[in-house]
Amino acid sequence: MSHPRRPVLLLTGASTGLGLEIARLFLAAGTHHLVLTARASSLSRFGEQGIASSDGVWLRPLDVTDPDQRAAVVTEIDANLGGVDVLINNAGVSYRSVIEHVTEDERKHQMAVNYHGPMGLCREVLPAMRARGSGRIVQVSSAGGMMAMPTMGVYAASKFALEAATEALYYEVKPFGIGVHLVLPGFIDSEGIGRVLLSGQSQQATLDPADPYHAHYQHMAGFVTRISRLTPASSHSVANKVVRVANGSSRRLRVPGTWDTHLLWLMRRYMPQVLYHALLYALLPGVRGWGRRR
Repeated sequence: MSHPRRPVLLLTGASTGLGLEIARLFLAAGTHHLVLTARASSLSRFGEQGIASSDGVWLRPLDVTDPDQRAAVVTEIDANLGGVDVLINNAGVSYRSVIEHVTEDERKHQMAVNYHGPMGLCREVLPAMRARGSGRIVQVSSAGGMMAMPTMGVYAASKFALEAATEALYYEVKPFGIGVHLVLPGFIDSEGIGRVLLSGQSQQATLDPADPYHAHYQHMAGFVTRISRLTPASSHSVANKVVRVANGSSRRLRVPGTWDTHLLWLMRRYMPQVLYHALLYALLPGVRGWGRRR
């Protein structure tokens, strides 16, 4: 007697941080055939966390910036499992740099991981979803997808782009029975705050008190670390929110992942723009000392 087909879930960036927490929750539930992906250099982390391949769990190398790897993973799923039912685009990187200090290559890398990769995977999974008349796509975005902080401009740009394209996708595929969602975490108390990337120039400016942007980096880095340590939100709590959305708990396009995202959304929506930006500027840590040479 044949067993009913389990829905197939494809998760990117699953070997660490938020992705690992999402993977653990789905592993515990046992409701989906899981395809957990990470870059080839990170695959060993699954074993270190006690996660191994099985009939219901595939571990696959995937650099989301590589179109051939994206196509290969989805083609294998289509051929052997009948297609992806749920796609969770979680993989991402974050550069900490003022706009003036970002090179063209660094800007391209930021966009490749956070925007081009997720949208490329959406394109790969949609044909099978349309043919079935069902499916769900969950994009892990950020509060940075609706507001930008200094030294995080290119990161915010990548999330703004992801939000815009995903909003268009929401309308485009709804007639085919496909749900599309954005989960927007804000500050999270996790190890991820220490894994931001510094551009070459931002690294130099952080170490050089004479650099015009030194105070920007000094104050913003400390501010982000302090807020992240104080927030009640964690990778586990945000992972729970992502899992609920992936399981169909919400019909909304945008779902706040943490309390601060919800607060910022209310401020942006209801406060006059001049007041909103003036308030956020005034709240920047040590802003009166920014731009002063030592």
